[in-house]
Amino acid sequence: MKWSDYLDIILVAFLLYKLLPLFRSSGTMRVAKIVGMLLVATWLTDLLQLHTMNFLLNQVLAVGLIAVVVLFQPELRRMVDNVTHSWWKRYKPVQEMDMVISQTVMACETMSKERTGALIVFARNMQLEDYVKTGTSIDAQVSEQLLRNIFFPKAALHDGAMIIRDSRVAAAGCVLPLSDSHRLSADLGTRHRAGVGMSEATDAVVVIVSEETGVISVAVGGILKRHLAPKTLERLLRNELCHEQAQQNENLVVKLRQKLHINDKGGKQK
Repeated sequence: MKWSDYLDIILVAFLLYKLLPLFRSSGTMRVAKIVGMLLVATWLTDLLQLHTMNFLLNQVLAVGLIAVVVLFQPELRRMVDNVTHSWWKRYKPVQEMDMVISQTVMACETMSKERTGALIVFARNMQLEDYVKTGTSIDAQVSEQLLRNIFFPKAALHDGAMIIRDSRVAAAGCVLPLSDSHRLSADLGTRHRAGVGMSEATDAVVVIVSEETGVISVAVGGILKRHLAPKTLERLLRNELCHEQAQQNENLVVKLRQKLHINDKGGKQK
């Protein structure tokens, strides 16, 4: 094997490692299934020597890329956003998210006592651009007062969802997809079903405050965790939003210390 073969294997493995997590969303899975079925059908027709069918499938694959781009433009755009955002996100300060979480928890604690309904979406790797467009763009710093004002019952944007992205309030009054899961309790309303639906369709973390009971809940990966105390909410949000980033920063510090230690030992030996 040449050095280029090793480089080729490394690049393909890295590409697969980065692309596989993107297939968690339902939209991306549809694209992957269609492309996979076409590839398998082409291989089978070639194996069985069905020349006419194989020729037709090859022609479909030849123009299939254009068709995929046209038919699945939103899903492909989200895939590109995920890749580019994941690279930028790893350099983002953890302190910003700590402040966002603290302000959110204080706002949710107050809204819970006042029985004010709230639906707050934290974007992670997926940028949620399609959902941001359904609401009113804000682009403001996260604060307890801002969150409480937006979800005040007589406010114009209180009925929709707020999306927090890159440690800022991206938009409010957004429309989210409703979950049709049969596991959800029948007494849960639209706000909870929207929160769970958003967590099913994306990798977002969704905080819900019930208007009827004041109960604080969090939806992650299609699972709804209810009756959360403020401290439990803060701990859960930190685990979901800060853990991976903090781990990356910690690994970077460890590597830097190791290099400095090695250089220091080398200098002493000299």
